[in-house]
Amino acid sequence: MVADGTTNETALRRSGVDRKRLSSGVLAGVFGVVVVGLGGWWFTIALGVIVHLALLEFFRMAQFKGMRPATKTTLVACQLLLVSTQWSVNGGLASHLADAVLPLSGAAICGWLILQPITGSIADIAASIFGLFYLGFLPSHWLRLRNLVTPDAAPVLQSLDGSWISAGLLITFAACLMVVASDIGSYAIGRRFGSRPLSPISPAKTIEGAYGGLASAIVIGALTGALLMWPLGWWTGGCLGALVALFALVGDLTESMMKRDAGLKDSGDALPGHGGILDRIDSYLFTPAVVFYAVTLVLPVLS
Repeated sequence: MVADGTTNETALRRSGVDRKRLSSGVLAGVFGVVVVGLGGWWFTIALGVIVHLALLEFFRMAQFKGMRPATKTTLVACQLLLVSTQWSVNGGLASHLADAVLPLSGAAICGWLILQPITGSIADIAASIFGLFYLGFLPSHWLRLRNLVTPDAAPVLQSLDGSWISAGLLITFAACLMVVASDIGSYAIGRRFGSRPLSPISPAKTIEGAYGGLASAIVIGALTGALLMWPLGWWTGGCLGALVALFALVGDLTESMMKRDAGLKDSGDALPGHGGILDRIDSYLFTPAVVFYAVTLVLPVLS
């Protein structure tokens, strides 16, 4: 009787967590659709808020390891990086000036650590510079991707002259859908068929789940390539989907590795059922750069 009661209590608790996870996931999805659809400075502001909160969680993990990163300087530098990126793609700032923000920010971070009463260590510098790269430079590619207007990026739009739909809008949504498909596919297949652990970094992930995520992202990528009329159509899109699934998994495992090293289960508790902001966006950090450079460098060659 006691065992049955404990089992029922555990099931109810798990059901409550699943409901919270679903609710917060739906709200986050709706928020993402709205800000991506609005684009421009609305998207930049929303991305800036997410980056700021995720950076605070990242530095919290670093501090658990005894590091003393340049928290305030890096927070400001990441916002400058996002603002300058959006400003440059709108034509209000020369692109080479926006590109200068990253190295200048790195120098400013090192300068701040040098001037502290207790001189910073290699670990302090590494945590600060990685934070700038991980949650500044990499997310800035979402802005580059959303502002794409290159004709080769979406040939299907050539027949829609004057339309408010842009190549950047379509490809940004497609990239997000590939990441979502990868997450859902890996979770669903892993939960149903998973038996072989993928990595000791994240024991809950399985090889079968990774294959499920890969297949799901390839399907969405293939549909994207066909609908946007990319060269070689579904084949090109499917290859991009495979790359997105791979780098989404790398992002997920990278954050898991940092949490494991810091001795934390979640990066924070901002999202009920999901943990922290960084727990929710880890799969979205490496992927925009992959999609952006694939679309801007590979598609023109294939065309």
